[in-house]
Amino acid sequence: MPIYWLIALLAVIAATGLIATIQVGRSRENREGNPQYDAQTGANWIRLLLLYVAGGIAGVAILLAIWLNL
Repeated sequence: MPIYWLIALLAVIAATGLIATIQVGRSRENREGNPQYDAQTGANWIRLLLLYVAGGIAGVAILLAIWLNL
């Protein structure tokens, strides 16, 4: 895979994360609040952590592929 495709893939992943975060922040459910969501903060943090770990691993894999010129 050419290096430019890997850089583009990394940019798409970052842009997707940014857009999804903005959409969640602007959602009606987020503005109104949800008592059930607020009661499950531990599970919510674990899910968020897993998403960040998965995204971090994907990002590092792409950067390593770029660095190693794969």
